[in-house]
Amino acid sequence: MGENLTQLLEPIASQFRALNLPEPLTHWGHPFFMSIVMFAMGGYGAYAGWKGRLLTATDPETAIKNKTDHQKIMPAMFGFMAIGATGGILSLVIQKHEVMASPHFLTATIVLTFLTINGLISWTGFGGNKPELRKFHAYFGSTIMGMMVIHALMGLKLGLSF
Repeated sequence: MGENLTQLLEPIASQFRALNLPEPLTHWGHPFFMSIVMFAMGGYGAYAGWKGRLLTATDPETAIKNKTDHQKIMPAMFGFMAIGATGGILSLVIQKHEVMASPHFLTATIVLTFLTINGLISWTGFGGNKPELRKFHAYFGSTIMGMMVIHALMGLKLGLSF
């Protein structure tokens, strides 16, 4: 399947290669921009979600603001991550490296799948505002953030390997 994806993306990759972009940009551009998405957007979004959750009883006004921030930033983060995954795969094709063979690809697939599941839980209104689904969403989201750190480390290892 990786070879088919490479063949599909090769015409686009060859166009980028023709631009003669600096090697550090093609090599480290994807991780640089994705780290901003993961750690700035994801970090703040997770913080806002937890702050909103924890302040509901003691400071409802601040809780609502944080929950609103969480609801705005996390779908955007997911969108950027999905686009970034495509960019990461294209980056490998541009650099003529194997696609879908690294632990980084596996962790990306898991993170995006888990983000989709967690987003769907929220999108359904937590199954009719069920407290156990809200709790699961919060802890599952935190687990996903931890997986993003592992994903970033796998990406660093991949980037340093070639």
